[in-house]
Amino acid sequence: MTDQTPERRSQTRKPVRVPVKVRQPEGNEQQGLTRDLSSNGIFLYSESGLEPGSKLELVIMLPPGLGMGPGGWTLCQASVVRVEQGTGKGVGVAATLDRIELLPELS
Repeated sequence: MTDQTPERRSQTRKPVRVPVKVRQPEGNEQQGLTRDLSSNGIFLYSESGLEPGSKLELVIMLPPGLGMGPGGWTLCQASVVRVEQGTGKGVGVAATLDRIELLPELS
């Protein structure tokens, strides 16, 4: 018997591997790496575990051509939906992107 779980995402995620800085409200910061993302969700690998329901602040360098604007440094507010034990890459974290803000270029 195969598992035919219906897709719950409203947007298709695209495979994108870029570094991400993960900041929790209590001030903990860690580095991560994205696996995929869409305009309203992200899956990333983090150094340590996060709890479902946690609020995060993510700083990501979005590449252009994802359908999410011109790309560039982006600040995202996110909510952790699911946490998976990693296979050597760290802990897998699925989160919704609640807010996306393009950061100004520094000169």
